[in-house]
Amino acid sequence: MTLFKLIHLISALIWVGGMFFAYMVLRPAAVDVLQPPERLRLWDNVFHRFFNWVWGAVGLILVTGFYMIYQYGGMAHTPSFVHIMLLLGLVMTGIYVYVFFACYVPFNLHVAKEQWKDAGEILGKIRKLVGLNLSLGLITVAVAVIGVAGGFAR
Repeated sequence: MTLFKLIHLISALIWVGGMFFAYMVLRPAAVDVLQPPERLRLWDNVFHRFFNWVWGAVGLILVTGFYMIYQYGGMAHTPSFVHIMLLLGLVMTGIYVYVFFACYVPFNLHVAKEQWKDAGEILGKIRKLVGLNLSLGLITVAVAVIGVAGGFAR
């Protein structure tokens, strides 16, 4: 089970760490130095690359997470923090799927057609949803660390 925990952890770090970098570092730097068309092209390229990694990370998180729950003997036998992590992870996955299909796909099309106003509006929506998912991801990490340390009663 150690290998599955490691894969689970690395996948979560890729996803949450990538959101942290994009939201807290790349976004403000891009605003400071790039004009809107270049900034939107940059984000289109960044999302294309990052989302490829996130699809893999989310898949591995779900597979390893459900496998570890199975190893515990099912949800009835898992610690309470695992229930919280599962709920938060499923909400995050839902938000990610929404961001990808409902936001990124049209954003990508608007950038390709150089429809900057429409692309900019969608980027603003993506920014808010990534901020929400980043917050949920950090909470999930905190729940995992506190839970493993025995900080949640069963």
